[in-house]
Amino acid sequence: MLHFNKKKKIMKRFILYLLIVFCVSEIVAQTDTLWMEEIEVSAYRAPTLYSESSRVISIITKDEISNAPVQSIQEILEYALNVDIRQRGVGGIQSDVSIRGGSFDQTLILLNGVQFNDPQTGHHNLDLPVDIENIVRIEILEGPGSRIFGPNAFSGAINIITGTSDTNNVKISLLTGENSLYGVSFSISNTIGRIKNYLSVSKKSTDGYINNTDFDIFNIYYRSAYKIKDGKFIFQAGYIDKEFGANDFYTPKYPDQFENTKTTFFDLKFEGGKKVKISPNIYWKRHKDKFELFREGKNWYKKEGDFYVMNGDTAGFPTPVGLYPYKGHNYHLTDVYGGGINVSFNSSFGRTAFGSSFRSENILSNVLGETMDHTKPVKGEPDGVFTKSKSRENLSFFAEHNIYFSKITISAGVLLNWNSGYDWKIYPGIDMSYKLNDSFKIFGSVNNSLRMPTFTDLYYQGPTNIGNPNLKPEEAISFEVGIKMSNDFLTGNLSLFRRNGKNIIDWVKLNDTLKWESRNITNLRTTGLEIAMQFSLKNMFNKKTPIENLRVSYAYLDMEKNSKEYISKYALDYLKNKFVVGIQHKIYKNIGASWQYIYQDRAGKYFDFEKAEETEYNPFSLLDVRVFWKRKNLNIYFEATNLFDKEYFDFGNIEMPGRWIRAGVVFCFEYL
Repeated sequence: MLHFNKKKKIMKRFILYLLIVFCVSEIVAQTDTLWMEEIEVSAYRAPTLYSESSRVISIITKDEISNAPVQSIQEILEYALNVDIRQRGVGGIQSDVSIRGGSFDQTLILLNGVQFNDPQTGHHNLDLPVDIENIVRIEILEGPGSRIFGPNAFSGAINIITGTSDTNNVKISLLTGENSLYGVSFSISNTIGRIKNYLSVSKKSTDGYINNTDFDIFNIYYRSAYKIKDGKFIFQAGYIDKEFGANDFYTPKYPDQFENTKTTFFDLKFEGGKKVKISPNIYWKRHKDKFELFREGKNWYKKEGDFYVMNGDTAGFPTPVGLYPYKGHNYHLTDVYGGGINVSFNSSFGRTAFGSSFRSENILSNVLGETMDHTKPVKGEPDGVFTKSKSRENLSFFAEHNIYFSKITISAGVLLNWNSGYDWKIYPGIDMSYKLNDSFKIFGSVNNSLRMPTFTDLYYQGPTNIGNPNLKPEEAISFEVGIKMSNDFLTGNLSLFRRNGKNIIDWVKLNDTLKWESRNITNLRTTGLEIAMQFSLKNMFNKKTPIENLRVSYAYLDMEKNSKEYISKYALDYLKNKFVVGIQHKIYKNIGASWQYIYQDRAGKYFDFEKAEETEYNPFSLLDVRVFWKRKNLNIYFEATNLFDKEYFDFGNIEMPGRWIRAGVVFCFEYL
């Protein structure tokens, strides 16, 4: 429970922000023309324009991505409102993503509307087979989305959207930087008759910023659209292979860890219809994960029977020479396939959508699942054997109706969900908004959400951990109120929300027990306040203003956990305060710059392995910058991340890089 004084503080802040917003409205509410492009967003089942939405939706455009000092999807998400990206390295090798204080398993990741969460663990949810160059935009739904997207959109959803081009072109991107960083990307867009094609191939690698932080990433992605009379078929396929040193990833005791993940993905969808729009799709995703606690192949670890021997040159490696008992590497193979259908139509009663989806999740492993009658060899791994497996299915039916009056918008829906391990459950929700004037509207929502346990939650067994195959799904009810603003030179939102979670999965134990168990013991209450504003100073003053746009966002969170008489293993290490400022401006003619400042204040503690004591997370500030020179077919840039070389940690004991200087060039040529 929040203390009374803490509640009063939050309400005072909320009222203060409302006063500021309404004062600003008297100054800026001069026009009803939206300067933000009216694009169709995927936060609802029925086609909905951004301006019609009664939810907080953050949109990152292609221009913003191309101008930002970033080289991966994870890095651009760092700047998003109330999104917590906890990286274990750079370049997109592995990051945990959460929204509004949820866990990394409670955020749904979608690729062009297709669920991409990995049933093994949320650590792999961002193993997307797309390069940052392939992205058209990113849509972020703040808050629960289970009635829209199905299970696992517990605290929010992120939809990565790619597309095809209307022109035939070839693009080549080259990247270099400190720590032997290099990258190359090639893409081609081509239209043949009714078929639009897009193909991209990229490769990126580095020696790493400290020992055992090297990586090598190869990616290939293809997308095509075939037009027919009343619709189009869309096909996409991708493959990504990531090899990386996993320094301290899962335990600081053995820092020389290594991981290799591979993702293969296919999806076929149809979009068509005039009065009644119909969109069926089928997809398949395979994810391979190989984890080495002791990294082989670098002349220091060599397997001898049931032991790993450290020999050769050990300079720079903290693990001492000796014998280490080891059962072998961990191997996991997940296959996910499914499909669904979405139907929507307009009538005098509003806009209606309904449909269903099916998803099958399957794992082969030597760690997770139930013991198999017959083992299977791991392809390409002489010592690898799958000894465990598990399968489960999920079936969902949904319905949604949207009503649009002159000033009032109402969207109500329900999800009926069945899982092979659980009973049928219903998850309803409703969003409403009221237009105050041409620039401002207030909104509110109440939604239920759920999250299925991963195979790690269910079956992981370790020296001090016991999984629980009888776990129930996590559930929550969320409330939100706020105000949106939009006109020629200002867009933004302010909101206050509360999420009451039950059956939250946590690792707990009693005082007199030694091992941690995963159980549905914890109840979790999350309260938050967030504000985001984007100014177009060119429209506000005149087109000669050097500052083209300015983004400011702030998010505050408070969480209360109740695990009854059990001791909870996981500290409440959420982002308590996050403040971001982004500025893009011209320097001279075709030369410009993009600056990103971020401040993070994380609650909670971690066990410092070197000091052998509990340590609080320290707040930190980072400043990133990109300076670019752009012409019609050419973009040359220089960028620096962590410009002031700050020491910081997203996870305890995992050191993040200091200042990193990079440079790149992008050529784009159109052809007939």
